[in-house]
Amino acid sequence: MLIICLLAGSLWITSCLPGMREDALLVGGVTIGPITPVEMPGQDIQVPPEVFASRYLIIYDASGKNLVREVYFTQIDGGATGYFAATIGAGTYTIDINHNGIDRAANFPMKITVSKDETITIDVNIDTGIR
Repeated sequence: MLIICLLAGSLWITSCLPGMREDALLVGGVTIGPITPVEMPGQDIQVPPEVFASRYLIIYDASGKNLVREVYFTQIDGGATGYFAATIGAGTYTIDINHNGIDRAANFPMKITVSKDETITIDVNIDTGIR
């Protein structure tokens, strides 16, 4: 969470500089798992970097058809958690994950409406379907 706050703060400061667009900030935590079959709760599994590198958020316009941008996740300490941060212009968007194999995430796709200078937090919990 500290990393998310620091990143959000630095993006907010840069967006306040003269001549910069007045954007909204989209931030959140990410969990991906299970990574291996029969993963036990509380088990400390080292997650290969490719697990995060191959998954990301996709931001579409309000129609959900036109790509606005992709937002990649950053892994934290080789574990199954990470974060993301991105600035987007004020407006309405459809947010989804890229569906890598049988990945799914509750509440996605989702529609959001953001205003300038607003910070939206969306936590992403990706279920890989590995059992």
